[in-house]
Amino acid sequence: MIKQFNANKARLKRHRRMRSRLEGSHERPRLSVFRSGHHIYAQIIDDTTGQTLAAASSLEEALRGFKPVRKAAPKTEQKAAITEEAAIEVAEMAPAAKGRGAKQAPKAPAKGAQPQRGGKPAAQAKTILAPAQKGSTKTPVEALAAIADNRKVAVAREVGKLVAQRAKEKGVSRVVFDRGGYAYHGRVAALAEGAREVGLDF
Repeated sequence: MIKQFNANKARLKRHRRMRSRLEGSHERPRLSVFRSGHHIYAQIIDDTTGQTLAAASSLEEALRGFKPVRKAAPKTEQKAAITEEAAIEVAEMAPAAKGRGAKQAPKAPAKGAQPQRGGKPAAQAKTILAPAQKGSTKTPVEALAAIADNRKVAVAREVGKLVAQRAKEKGVSRVVFDRGGYAYHGRVAALAEGAREVGLDF
């Protein structure tokens, strides 16, 4: 019988494994994240008492009509586009290596054959590529810049800010981040960065 992969079962297994070594205390409660296909939820939980101290979700009244602010493309992307265009132009200017327009390279002489006199060796065409640029290390906020215009990602960031504000009102400044078995990517990462922006430490 063929085993079918169940993504949610795999996530729950990862979450159980993480929770075995991750626990919220009174001094440092747990920031738990759950995301569905449409919404994202965050809770700050004290595991010693089993009490939820603060919570926020994308179903909040304040976030119903939320629209992300679209930003202009950063200069780094424009520079990358210019260098790509330059590389394409250089490649087009170089003579063809194969096909009709290609020059035939001289054949290597057979063993024992004498070299020809007066013949000039044909120059081989070299393709010049633009120098490779090293990617600079990005901060988590810069890494999210590519998808920041996405509505779900922007709402997740706002949920993170909201839960952090509510936690600060309750006197919580340090938490343990529980990503719920999800990858630290996209909406989960956006929620975490939103909470950090307000000043929640984890």
